[in-house]
Amino acid sequence: MPFVSIRLAGAATREQKAGIVADVTSSLVARLGKNPAAVQVVIEEVSTQNYGAGGQLLADRDAPAAGGDAHAEPRR
Repeated sequence: MPFVSIRLAGAATREQKAGIVADVTSSLVARLGKNPAAVQVVIEEVSTQNYGAGGQLLADRDAPAAGGDAHAEPRR
């Protein structure tokens, strides 16, 4: 029985989390032949005030541009 644990810095909507669960389940079914009923996915949302990277709290970083993601790869 596959068990997948995902930690997100910040929050996601219910719809986003449902999509993540569906995508991860689909991937394990397609790639490993697992029964979808056996796949378990847990999503943990970690406050950006409790998560640091690069020596600083994520909450202390500048806010991303409108619609942006501070953790996304920079555009080239």
